[in-house]
This record gives sequence, C-alpha cells and structure tokens, in this order.
Amino acid sequence: MPIIQHLIVDEFGAFIGKHSERIIVTKGEQKLTQAPLVHLESILIASSGVSLSADAIRECTQRGIPIFFVSGSGSPYAALYSAGLTGTIATRRAQLRAYDTTLGLDMALAMGSGKLQNQANLLKYIAKYRKETQPTLYEELRRTALEIEDQLVELAQYRTLPEFREGSLTVEAVRDQLLGIEGRAAERYWSAVTQILPEKYAFPGRLRRGAADPVNSALNYGYGILYGQIERALVLAGLDPYAGFLHADRPGKPSMTLDFIEEFRAVVVDRTIFGMANRGIPFAQDEDNRLSKDFRRQLAEAILNRLESSVEYENKRHLLRNVIQIQARHLAACLRGERPAYQPFTLAW
Repeated sequence: MPIIQHLIVDEFGAFIGKHSERIIVTKGEQKLTQAPLVHLESILIASSGVSLSADAIRECTQRGIPIFFVSGSGSPYAALYSAGLTGTIATRRAQLRAYDTTLGLDMALAMGSGKLQNQANLLKYIAKYRKETQPTLYEELRRTALEIEDQLVELAQYRTLPEFREGSLTVEAVRDQLLGIEGRAAERYWSAVTQILPEKYAFPGRLRRGAADPVNSALNYGYGILYGQIERALVLAGLDPYAGFLHADRPGKPSMTLDFIEEFRAVVVDRTIFGMANRGIPFAQDEDNRLSKDFRRQLAEAILNRLESSVEYENKRHLLRNVIQIQARHLAACLRGERPAYQPFTLAW
C-alpha cells in the first residue's frame, strides 16, 4: 500500500470513508484509493459531489488531520478541524489587543517585508540562470529586484516615526499607505514575470477573479491550496484566522490568513508554477477556459510536493511545511510578548 501524506479527492460522486486504520475513497463499487491514517497529514477535496462519513471526519479530527475544500478555480470555502483547536484564549486575546497598538503595525510591516523580499529573491534566483544565455533579461530582473527592495526601505521607515516609537501609531492609521507600497512592488514584480514566462502561455499580467489565461488560473488555484495550509498553521498556533492586521476586517474575511500567506506565496506557489511553465508543461484548460481536472491534480501534487521540500531555516534544514508552522508559532509568541519581534521567513536565492 503506497504512503499517502496528502490525499486529493477530485472525483465527482466519490465517497470518503474509514475502514480499520485507513481512509478509503470509493465511487460506487469501485475503490479509487486508500490512505493509511498513520501517514496521512491532510485531505484536499477539490470537486463537488464528494461525500464523507461521520467516522472518517471523527478519525481525522481526533488525529489532527485537516480536511480542506476548494472550488474548481481554487477558491477555498471550508475546512474541518477539531473544535478543541479554537480554545486557545490567551493567544487570541493578545492577537485582538495588538490591532489597536503599535505591535499590530509591527506585525503588518514584518509580513509585508517578507512578501516583498521573497518576490525580489525569486527574481534574483530566476535571473542567475539567465546571466550567460539572456544577459539583457538578467540585468532587467536584477534591476526589478532592486526596485522592489527600495519599497522595503519605505516600509522600514515607519518604524523610525516618533508615533511608532511612542507606541501610538496603529496599522489602521497607515493601512492605505502600506497597501500602496505593496501595490507598487507588485506592479514591478508581475511586470518582470511577463518576461520570464514562455510566450505560448500568453500571460497578460496578474489577474485574480475571472482570470481566463492558464498561468493566472494556475496561480489562483495554487494559492487556494496554500491557503488551507496557512490557515491550518495559524489554528494550530492558537491564532484566529479572521483577526488580521494589514487586511481590513470584513464579515467572513479571513484577514489573518491573508496577512500570513503573503510571505509564502512566492516561495511555494510562484516558484512552482514558473518552474512548470519554463519546463514547457501544458497548462491544460477546458472549453470554458478552466483548468482541466488532470492538470488541477498535477498542480495540486506539485504544490504539496513543494511544501515537502527542505529549505535552510534557522541554521538547519526544515521542510517548508514545518517552516510555516514554526513561523505561525513565532507569530503567536510575539503577540503574547514571549518573543521580542516577529522575523518573516525569507528564502535565500
């Protein structure tokens, strides 16, 4: 029996049940796959018409195995965890209090800085393989990376303001300015991306809702898969996925998840998808310009495999998935006052 760590269920009409120490996926009389519970770390349901047994849900929640639900476009719409994971009151109280203090702003600056630095580092990483073969593009990518790092300097300047030092400056007071800085960096980043992807993918620049081109569709789907992993890390660290800092509060909006995911987008999803494109892998779509079922599965497996790759972190090698969890715990510790400052994760290029 193969070892399955991340079970993907994307077959309409599939049924997820439990037998002995295994999760069994069937469709009618046909057994599609089975995954030993001892190795299983998550279940991703990526199709409509999938049903689950109460036994399977209970076993997964008792073992800390999250069940994530995403739409065909990659939009996450539900997740199942143990109810006991929401009972970390001290951390959540500290998280809510931080919003109205300079600590909340400091968190927003740190996570925003992590996002920008990882975007710059990814461009440098891609550039170094083009130094000899495409020297003009090499110089352009390096220049863009430096321009993104200029925006890092702008973010850092907020920590030098008298109001910040006095503890009276909050993220709400400067949110629009911070989003403007990130927006300028994003404009440069995605403009550079259009130059590194093969022309056959016809990448028009970054589009979110309603994207019809294959690369944007793949990015949206990949971010949806990463979203589940990010939310899980926050919940396990005792944090509230809906009480963020930079992203404004709205009913049903997981602001903390949207804040925390930023420093991992380029590291996990962008690097995976750009690599697939530059290897010439077809991003198959159907007649409605949606990613094909087979490619969605291929992409989901690639993202999950990326999370299982090891990176340098805190002077050791760690799986990326574990880095996300450790960072979430560091974030919680900073909010509780047990660590001096939150340092975002940045991947060396």
